[in-house]
Amino acid sequence: MALVTALPPAVEKRAFVGQMFDAIAPRYDLMNRLMTLGLDKAWREATLTALAIAPGSVVVDLGCGTGDLTAGARSLGARAVGVDLSAGMLGAALRRGETTAFARADAARLPFADASCDGAVSGFALRNFVSVETVLDDCARVVKPGGRIALLEIDRPEGGAFAALFNVYFRRVMPMLGSLVSRGYAYRYLASSTAYLPAWPELRSMLGRAGFRDVAKRSLTAGTVQLVTAVRGDH
Repeated sequence: MALVTALPPAVEKRAFVGQMFDAIAPRYDLMNRLMTLGLDKAWREATLTALAIAPGSVVVDLGCGTGDLTAGARSLGARAVGVDLSAGMLGAALRRGETTAFARADAARLPFADASCDGAVSGFALRNFVSVETVLDDCARVVKPGGRIALLEIDRPEGGAFAALFNVYFRRVMPMLGSLVSRGYAYRYLASSTAYLPAWPELRSMLGRAGFRDVAKRSLTAGTVQLVTAVRGDH
């Protein structure tokens, strides 16, 4: 695949993202540990805690990647299903020995019946979807009334020296690490892809229109990461 420095146009995004994650799947977990200084484990634990998983509940992991959140939900007693477009990522999850169910599918067209899931989770996946709003709408379709969702994603720190330092790390250091360990072009994309993220007021409105209530945002690690939670409404 040719190197890219700009974000792909919307009509090419789905294919580009799938191929990109196929390419970086073999080193994806290692890069996650390096880029986050190991903090990603605590973020995932906070996400699963916010989901308040009950034993036997059905949980779908949107854009599951190599299955960290899927496996975490299963360890808490859930019947978890990871959904991802990337065959490479799903293959990496299986090679890790995960026994959780996985499905290669588009998060905007989930292969589940209406109101068949007790909850949904995602980790750093929102910005990779072609349409965040469409994914949230389909998530609302499959989650039962009263079911919870927990969405973990990058955030933009507010002003000051730390925000400037984070920007340098995220946009320069991370792609450089990617070039050394994996595929540099992919981490240039991932650094730029925050442009796809709706601002908080817009994301909150999207969730409300989709049918979620009690929408809340929790900032983690000095505002570099956000954890968005909501409850599926009755209608």
